[in-house]
Parts: sequence; C-alpha cells; structure tokens
Amino acid sequence: MLKFSFDELVAKIKEKSGLDEEEIRNKVESKVKQLSGLVSREGAAHILANELGIRLFEQQSGKLEIKNILSGMRDVEIIAKATAIYETRTFNSNGREGKLSSLMAADETGQIRIVLWGGQADNSSKIKPGDIIKIKGGYVKDRNSSNEIHLNERGKLIINPEGETVNVEIKPQASARKQLSQLEGTENSVEVIATLIQVFEPRYFEVCGCGKKLRQSEKGPVCEQHGITKPEYSYVLNGFIDDGTDSIRAVFFRDQAQNLLGKSHEELLQYKDAPELFENIRNEVLGSNVKIRGRASKNEMFNRVEIIANHVIVNPDPQPEIERLEREIEQLRNDNQAL
Repeated sequence: MLKFSFDELVAKIKEKSGLDEEEIRNKVESKVKQLSGLVSREGAAHILANELGIRLFEQQSGKLEIKNILSGMRDVEIIAKATAIYETRTFNSNGREGKLSSLMAADETGQIRIVLWGGQADNSSKIKPGDIIKIKGGYVKDRNSSNEIHLNERGKLIINPEGETVNVEIKPQASARKQLSQLEGTENSVEVIATLIQVFEPRYFEVCGCGKKLRQSEKGPVCEQHGITKPEYSYVLNGFIDDGTDSIRAVFFRDQAQNLLGKSHEELLQYKDAPELFENIRNEVLGSNVKIRGRASKNEMFNRVEIIANHVIVNPDPQPEIERLEREIEQLRNDNQAL
C-alpha cells in the first residue's frame, strides 16, 4: 500500500481542490470525530479526497522523478546520476546468507538511496560517482521516514544507458561530523571520532577471484559469472566504539578491516585457521583512537544504531582537530559579536 504523510495528503488535496489548508485540516478533524476516532488523520484525508472526487496520485509505477517517489510503489523506473557508492556487505538471516550494497543517486528533483540485493549488489562495483543509472522494476520502502528504492534480481539496472542525461552536478560529499549519541541511523555520510573498546574475531566467507560471493551447489562452490570455481576468502570485522556520549557497533569489511588492524589481506587470512593468534592483534588495537567515515544505519533486530565504515584512520593526526576546534571557537566569537 502506498504510504503518504498527512502533510503530503493535505498538500495534494489543496492542489487539486482549491480549498485552503486550514479548511482541509478542519474537514479532516471533523471526519475523525464523525468516525469516533476509529480512523487516523491520514485515513480521514483519503476519505475526504474521495468525497471531493480527487485522485491523490495518478501514477503509482513506471518512470518517475525522484520527488514523486512514495513508499509502497512497485515496478518503479527512474533515471538518475550516482552520487556515492558504498561497499557490498553480506548478512545471515534465518540461516540463509545474502548480500546487499547501496548507493545514492540524484536527478533534477531530489536524491534517494538505492539498495541492491543479491546478484544486483555486484553491480555497485561497476558504478562510479557521476555515472547515469537506469532502474527498472524497483520497489519503494520507507526506512526511518525516508524513501528508498530496492532492486532485486527480478529488476534491472543499466549503467550509462545510451542517450540519457541527468543535469545534476556531482560535488564531493563532505561527511558531517557527529557525536555517537547524535546518530539517528539515517546518515548516509557521517564522520565520527571515538575509542575502539571491543573487537571480535573476523568472520570469513567464500568469494570468487572476481570478488563475488559464492553459493554452494552439488558440484561445489559456484560463481554467478564464472561457474564452478575454487573459493577464495573475504571477511568482515565487528567491534564497538565509544566517544563518551555513547557506544555503538562498528562494521569493517575487507579493506577497512585491513586499515583498522594494519594488516595485509594475507595476514588476515592466517587467523581463519588459527583464531587464537588474533588475540594479540586485538589487544594491540583496543583503546586506539579511530576516525571513521561511513554510513549509519538502524539495526531493527537489536533496535540500535550502527556505523558501516567506508574509511577508517587509526590514531589520526590531532593537528587538524585542533585547527577545526579553533575555527569553531572563532566562528562562535564572531557570532556573539554580531549579536
């Protein structure tokens, strides 16, 4: 079912009826009272629209501008420009493993997160900021009051389709600095500085030499692109960080796990068959100061905010932080003088 906020419903009724906003809101409240509170304001707004002969939304699928995308839409098609691409990650749900990746994309009307599932997740490695992407067969979900387009293997993603243009300027994304307690789980690009207080042993999973995750078959490990193949291994590292305002889980996939531990890929693979050796490495990094840039998300299962690292620096140079604080103090001084 399509999901609209009350304000969106009021705006649409106002646009198509000629009634002013206050009159619409009064009619909705009257309808709620008439129905003895058994319907929400949103439901009452839908009833009012029907009584006025208003079709709130003409298009529920097909090619859309980002500003017109609403939760619950199916078979959505958009053309947009990729602005940021994030690492592919794996997950385990009810004993079944899977993978997903995500990216941000924009057109002339707005920006939206696109989540790629299963085989579609492999496409993220082929996309770079500035590429035009065409999504067909996507479906829209609401996540923390923001709409997202999800694409599984029944949908289609085309990179740089011929003849398509999107007039959006791609600017380098600056990661907003936040304290851990300020994270809401909706930040696509955020930077935090905290102390590493816990690190768990790496979790390993089989991949093809091309980097794609393998699935098991009767004949052996299978790559979607290369068929039966000899497995290689990748890994993910989980830990907890604390900045004095809160402590949260941090997730480090292959490259960022290497950066965090200061170890090569080959060295990290050694701990797969000898996990006891990891204890010394754990003790070396615990208590380190880390600067992490990444994406904050809400883990619905545990009702907690986590950060997935896209870039990590261990014991960062304090001088830039000193200069940053000096700029903030100077700005506050100027603001006070202006008052």
